[in-house]
Amino acid sequence: MQNKGLVKLFAVLFGLVSIYQLSFTFKNNAIENNATELAESKIEAGATDRSAKVNDYAAKYLDTLATSKESVFLGNTYGDVKQNSMKLGLDLKGGLEAILQISVRDLLTGLSNDSKDPTFKKALDDADEIQKDSQNTYLEDFFVAFDAIKGDKKLASPDIFANRALVGEIDLNMSDSDAQAVLETKVDESIVSAFEVLRKRIDEFGVTSPNIQRLGNTGRVLLELPGVKDVARATDLIIQTAQLEFWEGLKADQFNQFLIQANDLLKTKLEAKTTSEDTTEAKELTEEEKAIAALTGEENETVNEVNPLIDLMAGPGFGATLAQFNIADKEKVESYLAMPEVKALLPSELKYTKFVFGKPTENSELVDLFVLKGNRDNEPPLNGAVVTDARQSYDQANRVVVSMQMNSKGAKIWEQMTGEAFKTQGQIAVVLDNIVYSAPSSSTGPIAGGSTEISGSFSLSEATDLANVLRAGKLPARAEIIQSSVVGPSLGQEAIDSGTMSFGIALALVLIWMAFYYGKGGLFADIAMLFNILLIFGVLSGIGAVLTLPGIAGIVLTIGMSVDANVLIFERIREELSKGKDQKAAIQDGFSNALSSILDANITTGLTALILFIFGTGPIKGFATTLLIGIGTSLFTAIFITRLLVDWYANRGGKLEFSTGLTKNLFRNINIEFLKKRKVAYIISAVAIVVSLGSLFTNGLDQGIDFVGGRTTQVRFAEPVSAVEIEGLLSAQDVFGSATVKTVGDDNNLKISTKYKINETANEVDEEVRLKIYNTLQPYLKGVSFEAFKDLSNADKQVGIMDQYKVSPSIADDIKQASFWAVLGSLIVVFLYILFRFKRWQFSLGAVAAVFHDVIIVLGVFSLTYKFMPFSMEIDQAFIAAILTVIGYSLNDTVVVFDRIREFFNEHTEWPFAKVIDSSLSSTLSRTLNTSLTTLVVLLAIFIFGGDSIRGFMFALIIGVVVGTYSSLFIATPVMYDFVKKGNAADALKKKEVVVDETVVK
Repeated sequence: MQNKGLVKLFAVLFGLVSIYQLSFTFKNNAIENNATELAESKIEAGATDRSAKVNDYAAKYLDTLATSKESVFLGNTYGDVKQNSMKLGLDLKGGLEAILQISVRDLLTGLSNDSKDPTFKKALDDADEIQKDSQNTYLEDFFVAFDAIKGDKKLASPDIFANRALVGEIDLNMSDSDAQAVLETKVDESIVSAFEVLRKRIDEFGVTSPNIQRLGNTGRVLLELPGVKDVARATDLIIQTAQLEFWEGLKADQFNQFLIQANDLLKTKLEAKTTSEDTTEAKELTEEEKAIAALTGEENETVNEVNPLIDLMAGPGFGATLAQFNIADKEKVESYLAMPEVKALLPSELKYTKFVFGKPTENSELVDLFVLKGNRDNEPPLNGAVVTDARQSYDQANRVVVSMQMNSKGAKIWEQMTGEAFKTQGQIAVVLDNIVYSAPSSSTGPIAGGSTEISGSFSLSEATDLANVLRAGKLPARAEIIQSSVVGPSLGQEAIDSGTMSFGIALALVLIWMAFYYGKGGLFADIAMLFNILLIFGVLSGIGAVLTLPGIAGIVLTIGMSVDANVLIFERIREELSKGKDQKAAIQDGFSNALSSILDANITTGLTALILFIFGTGPIKGFATTLLIGIGTSLFTAIFITRLLVDWYANRGGKLEFSTGLTKNLFRNINIEFLKKRKVAYIISAVAIVVSLGSLFTNGLDQGIDFVGGRTTQVRFAEPVSAVEIEGLLSAQDVFGSATVKTVGDDNNLKISTKYKINETANEVDEEVRLKIYNTLQPYLKGVSFEAFKDLSNADKQVGIMDQYKVSPSIADDIKQASFWAVLGSLIVVFLYILFRFKRWQFSLGAVAAVFHDVIIVLGVFSLTYKFMPFSMEIDQAFIAAILTVIGYSLNDTVVVFDRIREFFNEHTEWPFAKVIDSSLSSTLSRTLNTSLTTLVVLLAIFIFGGDSIRGFMFALIIGVVVGTYSSLFIATPVMYDFVKKGNAADALKKKEVVVDETVVK
């Protein structure tokens, strides 16, 4: 090998950089451990909620350290150290991952200036329906819906988009296609604005290493907040639109007559409705039912409300407060006041009045209803756009408030509003997201300078979050969480422990096997492999990649698959030695001859990993990232580092046989006639495929909520429980109606899945689901409170919700489609690559046939066994990752065989084509079985010790490796053979390209 000095220099520099990058991770861990030890020394051992207090103390200490400019490591501050340390994903650290859908409907409504045009409203409703089964964007479906019903109406109509808000951009003469182009631009600008607002809010929230990215042009935004403790608080911060408005308050005594008239109207309407219902009921009751009703007294249970509105008043009004109502009656009062016939009772000078409820006081059952001075355009005199700064502070009574500063335009309007309020002794309502937070009056006259504050019984965290939101700005439209995953820190720590154990065991087994099989050569491969691991972690840390549990699996799998390159090289060297070549020549030719197979095998695996990276999300993308990095570093260490070590030892006079006494003659002089057995193999495979397809059509697959939508909650109990029993309780009609409950790992861990209200993505529904689960499972929870049950911030949690996952049906369809295209795309890419490398479509067909065979059988195994396996076998994104990995692995094997066929055909031109194939398969059998066995050992280690969450994923890979090894021997090559015309065999196999790089191989 030439340029050894350059290779050594690069290897040393690469290694040093990796060590430097990883040193930040070790230092960060040491600082965090010290913070925990300090906190434990400060908090008394018998303190209530000691664990939470220790965590809080440590967090505050680290926050203080993060703002310090003091150097803590190699001239870097703690903030720099933390930024450069290894990032852990949600499944390892706990936290929140969510996909938000920015409401394009809201954006269109805003661009139309809140148009009431019936065609426009109908098109929006139709677009909502189309979206349920569509893969298009909402805007595309809106255009389709509008075209279907528009008649003579145009998008550029004055009562739709040719309005004041879009003057100069859409005019009355504009065609629909031109208007669509403008709307696409405006909607995209609004989504970019929403993205920036969300990014600023998250930056202000102070989460370590957050990730926020826009997902194409779908109006969706991916958020990853690893390590966030208070998930509910983070969620509220994210989805709050933060529409801040200032309205003038009216006097409640102006509405006395209105209240009486409204009450009378409602009483008349309700009495008429009750009479109608009673008549209908009377007609429907049989004589027997009437007798039963008379005996039980049920016929007298309906009592008409005397005063439907006034009777709901729980307290008097004053100033701009019309009255106080019970929080439970809030929706009923809002529905009454929203009735057109009730609103018509307002005097002409008050016809635009806004009825807005206030923010309830903590521990109070009452809420104030305010009357505000509205207008025709429903535009406030002043809104939050004028706010330039907002901070949490305290008022003169030491209450938590939010202080704001306005720009010059806002300051001028604010001075006018406060001056008017001073004159009339009126109030100014501070309204945030249609809730009145406070309604202060001006007791000192006009307020100049644009300074003001918002009060409203805030907690410290609420005031801080509100100030952060106001600084970041308001969202231009609603943001709904359509997919979310919440993992508690205790579950994350368990994942770290299991991942570390599986990694250590797999590595030890591979190192021992290589030394056992290849002797001293295996030891050199082990050194290269350990260096490879250092490089993988160094690159991950250097590029800021997030390490996930599937990522750890990817690294461990890379270790198993990286052995393949060394195996190929060593097997080639053994072949050259068996031909009688001297050690130096055998080593040189072995490395040279193996290079083509190594590159082809790794490129095909890399292509499938690249497709997985493009189509995957979250942890699956992490798996693809580590796999891609691992392929690159494995190639470098196998081709260069192993070569340096082998050459160094050989040049010193050391003898290398690349075997041990027990393995020296293994797989030597094998000559199996594989092609004669192909018909038997075809029959076996045909039976397996038919059985698999039959099961797929009858049993189906256990589709996870990734593909069907729903909510999944993992609950841990103090003692073992029956999944069947819990499923029966949760499937009751008064709970969820239907639910699926599975045991995950131990008998005290259950995964509960339900589609209850899945089309509703609001936080309130998530809370309702949690409450229903808690109420139903209370007898099994041993007195755990609801707050403790749902709390995901406790790192030592042992009972209650451990993680939560939600996918709306719309995004489930998108995930399913993306998965389909990922698998199909990988098959097409591989077909084309093999066609490019081997020049004949028959090779591509054989490879794709083997891959198709493997995928069907893996699916069939899952379909046949998912009902009784003791671990989850759901078909989800992780399963698709496994399928793509199986495709890459199967192709890896197949390409090595094809490469040997091409080589033998050129070397033994007089051999029959069948003999070329049988000899090629026999000569590569040692490599095939060795690599498969090593990979299986690694996969089994992860399967047994790697944690419950990836057990199904590993099972799919294990089946895939076994089936892939079989298909590379008995399917891919025989199919290729049967489709190549024997008379044209010489044309079928072009002369092998000689891979000689003078700078690398000599």
